[in-house]
Amino acid sequence: MSAIELKVYEIFKTKLGEQEASLVMEFIDQKAEEKIKQKQDVFLTKDDKVDLIKWMVGFWIAQMAAIVGLYIFVLQIWLKK
Repeated sequence: MSAIELKVYEIFKTKLGEQEASLVMEFIDQKAEEKIKQKQDVFLTKDDKVDLIKWMVGFWIAQMAAIVGLYIFVLQIWLKK
């Protein structure tokens, strides 16, 4: 426990009693862990970012290939005239 946790525990212990203070501190710890787990689900991990970058690069390459193919196609039609 950190210093602040000990102080809070002591305050709860004097007001509520030792068992109730311990129960309240466990409840607070459990809620804090739940919040952290919820936040971890929301944030991207490094693997997610790598996958996102791979998909973006793949999309850009495919898009550039389509544009170049379209230019070649239009150029061939224009040169035949």
